Amino acid sequence: MSRIHEQLKARRKALGLKQGDMFMRIGMPRQQYQRLESGGNPRLDNLELVAKGLKMELMLIPQEKLTMVQAVIEGRYDSKPGKSPHKNNKDSRSNDSDTNPWDDILEGDE
Repeated sequence: MSRIHEQLKARRKALGLKQGDMFMRIGMPRQQYQRLESGGNPRLDNLELVAKGLKMELMLIPQEKLTMVQAVIEGRYDSKPGKSPHKNNKDSRSNDSDTNPWDDILEGDE
């Protein structure tokens, strides 16, 4: 099973939902959702629909930013330049564009 399929299943369970509950949330029959969660190859629009129903977001992350993004999500990002990801505290978080890990993800797309 791929990581996406595992994440969908884990999120559904974390929300206390059964596969059959997805019909009421997104209109997808249990059998269709079951195939998707067990390793099916969903269309992008179906994956977006399922993500929305599970209160998730789909995101494409540049490979060179993946470690940093994972660290931010896990709360291990240190905003000081040159530092490796580790546990941080409230004081080390910053919205300053010089230390914002998201600042150059879409660089040049404006």
